[in-house]
Amino acid sequence: MTIYQFLLLFLLWVCLPHFCSPEIMFRRTPVPQQRILGARVPRSDGKILHRQKRGWMWNQFFLLEEYTGSDYQYVGKLHSDQDKGDGSLKYILSGDGAGTLFIIDEKTGDIHATRRIDREEKAFYTLRAQAINRRTLRPVEPESEFVIKIHDINDNEPTFPEEIYTASVPEMSVVGIIRTALPNMNRENREQYQVVIQAKDMGGQMGGLSGTTTVNITLTDVNDNPPRFPQNTIHLRVLESSPVGTAIGSVKATDADTGKNAEVEYRIIDGDGTDMFDIITEKDTQEGIITVKKPLDYESRRLYTLKVEAENTHVDPRFYYLGPFKDTTIVKISVEDVDEPPVFSRSSYLFEVHEDIEVGTIIGTVMARDPDSASSPIRFSLDRHTDLDRIFNIHSGNGSLYTSKPLDRELSQWHNLTVIAAEINNPKEMTRVAVFVRILDVNDNAPQFAVFYDTFVCENARPGQLIQTISAVDKDDPLGGQKFFFSLAAVNPNFTVQDNEDNTARILTRKNGFNRHEISTYLLPVVISDNDYPIQSSTGTLTIRVCACDSQGNMQSCSAEALLLPAGLSTGALIAILLCIIILLVIVVLFAALKRQRKKEPLILSKEDIRDNIVSYNDEGGGEEDTQAFDIGTLRNPAAIEEKKLRRDIIPETLFIPRRTPTAPDNTDVRDFINERLKEHDLDPTAPPYDSLATYAYEGNDSIAESLSSLDSGTTDGDQNYDYLREWGPRFNKLAEMYGGGDSDKDS
Repeated sequence: MTIYQFLLLFLLWVCLPHFCSPEIMFRRTPVPQQRILGARVPRSDGKILHRQKRGWMWNQFFLLEEYTGSDYQYVGKLHSDQDKGDGSLKYILSGDGAGTLFIIDEKTGDIHATRRIDREEKAFYTLRAQAINRRTLRPVEPESEFVIKIHDINDNEPTFPEEIYTASVPEMSVVGIIRTALPNMNRENREQYQVVIQAKDMGGQMGGLSGTTTVNITLTDVNDNPPRFPQNTIHLRVLESSPVGTAIGSVKATDADTGKNAEVEYRIIDGDGTDMFDIITEKDTQEGIITVKKPLDYESRRLYTLKVEAENTHVDPRFYYLGPFKDTTIVKISVEDVDEPPVFSRSSYLFEVHEDIEVGTIIGTVMARDPDSASSPIRFSLDRHTDLDRIFNIHSGNGSLYTSKPLDRELSQWHNLTVIAAEINNPKEMTRVAVFVRILDVNDNAPQFAVFYDTFVCENARPGQLIQTISAVDKDDPLGGQKFFFSLAAVNPNFTVQDNEDNTARILTRKNGFNRHEISTYLLPVVISDNDYPIQSSTGTLTIRVCACDSQGNMQSCSAEALLLPAGLSTGALIAILLCIIILLVIVVLFAALKRQRKKEPLILSKEDIRDNIVSYNDEGGGEEDTQAFDIGTLRNPAAIEEKKLRRDIIPETLFIPRRTPTAPDNTDVRDFINERLKEHDLDPTAPPYDSLATYAYEGNDSIAESLSSLDSGTTDGDQNYDYLREWGPRFNKLAEMYGGGDSDKDS
């Protein structure tokens, strides 16, 4: 019998009704065993309690999945041996799916499945069954468990975990799980393949289900292709002015492989330009960059030939038989001419010249040429930023450098110049060169005292006593070093000079004792000369003061200050300084005199005009009708203050509300009273913009001077004596001068 026939019979068995229905029987055992549950019972009840053994008969239920019928699927039947068929028993079902997935007929005990069941979701269900008395609701049998197992049918096709699989196989591979159908498959021809795989259950027999998946296969690369140059000869061009390191072009060999299998290393293996050019491998682009290794010169060589090799860096030994994994090409480089700037014969120049040469003397010559084949003429010039004083100049045609001003080594020993050489036909093409001029020394400066010497001699000095040690300096710098000689300009009876032969000298006394009252200062001319050629000498005058000293030679007092005669200050300069001082003094005196004479104009112009409360002014008043301009009564009695009235002598532009002035107390001082009134007039906008007469007759209260009015005085001035005003203090000095100076004016 074949497998197909077996499956057909199995399906018929499932679909046709069976003669034996599965059921669980609850039956009594033939001889019920009784067990005494207790040894003691109440005496009133003579019965003995017995326990009846359970009479369940078990079996498992089996149910096919994916039932497609219209009615509920029959599972099985529960039956108790206590069931007499009179409907007194009631069957109860509980557990997995009871009441929803599985239901039971309370009277017959038939169990049905209410819907299709999928074994792949759950393979079995555990339920509990019990039979109870319908009238008393007491169980007639103990509760027991049973299992409903789900039989599997072929209702799921095989599936793959992944919808699409991706795999890679090295090219040129041998057999594997997924075998190559063709030998030596080449990735360079085709890289991607797609394979559909089908899986069937039931061993692939009829009636089984199947599933498919897709496998994307990629051939991975191996190094089975050598690099190849697309051209046998490559031409490049480069300017002769290109600096060292300049990239002039690139070469590239193609490799059909990818990744590290396509990495190439470039090198120059032959040619006449191996020392002039270099090649660098660019890892990112896999190109060979050719660079300048040494400076090029079109006039020297115009064409170079290189042999460049490209080789794989990662070679697979399995494919050595495919041949060498390298290739070569010829690179020809043409050097192009450019208009180059002039070239000096040296990178720098050093000229030495003595400082005493005459102006216009040539100190050296710089030379430059045009390296181009055209050989353009050259024009030379000086960069004036390096010769701001214009001490030097250069001949534009031949490059001869000469002096245009006298040289002085003591001012500047070195001169750093820059000479420019430019083509006449193309002035933009220029070159600079450094020229160092060293000024050589000539003995043209006389030695001088090294410092200012403050020299003194004691009155009690003895002959041969040292009073000063002197030294000298010289701006010149002879090759043999400095050597000075000291001597006196003439024989001096008081002092002498002793040369120490070490560029110093001692000043010694020649007589015994000095008198500062007779001669307080001595001038000693000292001649200082050098030993260079020509010999230079100078005379320095040493001022020696005569001082009183103690027994140990310490100076105590001198009659004059020792001064070294100024050598560089002329008589004209001294006269100019004195004139400036005199002019400044005259200006100061005139300024002081003008300031002293500047005084205020006196209030009273003459003696005859002295009257009380009268001030002369040039402005004409308002006449007799001007009675409200000034309230004299208010001035005489501060308590009698009336309401302020508007002025009648002017017409105010804006009408202001009159202000009431507060009453001054009885003991207010006159000065405070007047100051308050002045302040009010200054702030009054209706006041006239010109001076006017104001009469003040109020003297104040309790004045110790009593009345100062002259109205009650005599008619003559002789009886009046105002000298007592000076005794009252500085506040009355002005008043004392006005009234106390009458007699002096008369006498004068």
